[in-house]
Amino acid sequence: MTTTPLPDVVLPAPAVLPRARGRDALWLGAGVIVLALSMLAGLFVGAVDIPPQDIVGDLISRIPFVHMHSPLSSIDAAIVWQLRLPRVVLGALVGGMLALCGAAYQGIFRNPLADPYLLGVAAGAGLGATIAIVFAIDITVVGVHALPMFAFVGAIIAVGLAYVVGRSVGAGRSSTTLVLGGVAVAAFLTAMQTFLQQRHTDQLALVYNWILGTVATDGWSEVITMLPYALLALVVILLHGRLLDVMGLGDDAARTLGVRTGQVRIAVIGAVTIGTAAAVAVTGLIGFVGLIIPHVVRLLGIRTHRTLLPLSMLLGASFLVLCDLVARTAVSPSELPIGVVTAVIGAPAFALVLRTSRVHG
Repeated sequence: MTTTPLPDVVLPAPAVLPRARGRDALWLGAGVIVLALSMLAGLFVGAVDIPPQDIVGDLISRIPFVHMHSPLSSIDAAIVWQLRLPRVVLGALVGGMLALCGAAYQGIFRNPLADPYLLGVAAGAGLGATIAIVFAIDITVVGVHALPMFAFVGAIIAVGLAYVVGRSVGAGRSSTTLVLGGVAVAAFLTAMQTFLQQRHTDQLALVYNWILGTVATDGWSEVITMLPYALLALVVILLHGRLLDVMGLGDDAARTLGVRTGQVRIAVIGAVTIGTAAAVAVTGLIGFVGLIIPHVVRLLGIRTHRTLLPLSMLLGASFLVLCDLVARTAVSPSELPIGVVTAVIGAPAFALVLRTSRVHG
């Protein structure tokens, strides 16, 4: 998945710094409800037929100080809480992080066509994962296996290289040079990945399975691996929400208001890189979530990043949980790669983005 230059599409800047409104609070509450319902649907549906009322009864029985016998057998309980729940939580975590990072990138670059893979994260992670697969690297560090480790490191290196390339032309902190640096780095790393794939054709199936993405998990290890990085990215991005509103006025106007635009840009890009790299490392490349969800939120009339960021995260989490539900039930007992499902839904949505955005030139 390579990075392509963005057309000259600019997000409308707020005329003033907006304050939180009651309507925004209602949207956030609705987002929480949608996420809860989505996760319940993911918990209720699976290859093994377990009555939803039994799952609810088991959940109630686990509440402290509630004395109630669980209607689930030990096997069914293990399926629900050790297989389905980790998968649902991982899907919500990854979907929420990708949507949050996409919204942050669209704000920092003032372009609704930006996504979390903009600066070469996908290419770097893809190369790292390919190296781990084709050379059959079998190491574990602090409980993290080679494939997610190499994918994470590759993603971080790719964005670092994009920054170095952008800085080498004399304006490394500007949006344009960062994007162009990401394009150059992504093209180079993708070429290296293609070379390795051609030299190790017997491993192509494994590489493509990773590229297409999955939130399948056999326990909580992937959630535990990703959670610290996701929390760090979440805190940094949300703390910069109001500054993203100011930067929506343009760099020059933001500087006159006392915003250090270069430092804000680096902090947000760093947080997005960590969050996206962690998501990609544990699930592979899942496209369109970070692109379409923030745009959908804007179509609801949300403009301030103080609301846009958390609502994008909630809806992105719901979206990926439901996409995974489709992926594991549409062709049951087999599974579709979740990247295929998000692409089928995301491609028409992307066309809608192009149609509704204000394109110049």
